[in-house]
This record gives sequence, structure tokens and C-alpha cells, in this order.
Amino acid sequence: MDREELEELFAPFAAVSVRRMFSGHGVYFDGLCFALSLGGDVYLKVDAETQAAFAAVDSRPFVYTARGREVRVGYWLAPPTAFDDEDELRRWASLAVAAAHRAAAKRTAKRQKARARPIKAAKRSARSDPGGRAGSSPSRRRPRH
Repeated sequence: MDREELEELFAPFAAVSVRRMFSGHGVYFDGLCFALSLGGDVYLKVDAETQAAFAAVDSRPFVYTARGREVRVGYWLAPPTAFDDEDELRRWASLAVAAAHRAAAKRTAKRQKARARPIKAAKRSARSDPGGRAGSSPSRRRPRH
């Protein structure tokens, strides 16, 4: 699907932006990628909360091969009913956007936690510095006689 077809497909759900991505397109709403169009198929974002709903309609995950290994990403094939019924499209797109929001929240929390770690490590190393006071630089230490 091209950009215009994707915008038209998701129009009953919301005004989306479509960006070129890899060999296809990414579909964005609220600043988050919630759908992919690759090889003529449309995949929607899933997570632990929504995966069972996709599996129940015989959807399948997007899988590609990299360095000789299969890689699965958090996108599953959009159910055929999403293309035939606007209410179904809104339902599945809403599930995908919710999954994208949860994934973004997890990434943000992980980044914040990672940023907090180096500060704690720097404080520990400053306290355990045997040659000076915590927070003092080597140039401010008194020379030994």
C-alpha cells in the first residue's frame, strides 16, 4: 500500500501520518508508530495485553530473517475484518495504539532508570576515593610530604 491508501484506510479511525520505513511504511498516530505496511500486508502493534486477541482471529506475527536468525517484532497481521468494516478497523487500530502507548511508557521508564544509575555510581566512587574527600578533584588535594 502506498501513503495515500494507508491514510484512506485509517481515515475512519483518525488522521494518521505515514512515513517511509525500511521497504514499506510506518503509520503514526499521536506521535507513535502503531502500524506497518510491508510487502502489501498491514501489521498492527501488539503487546502482552493484546496478543491473544490477534491470535484468536488467526493473525500471525511479522517475522523477518537477519543474520540467519528469525526476528519477531511486536506487530501482527491486521485481521481481514479490519479492511471490510470501519467499526472493526477502529477497534483493531485502537488496540494497536494502546499497545504503542504502553511500549512508549516502558521505554521512558527504562531510560529514566538508566539515567539515574550513573549518578549513584559516581557518588559511590567519590565516597570510596581513598586520596581525598568525596567530590573533591585530584588537583585540590594537599600534597603529601
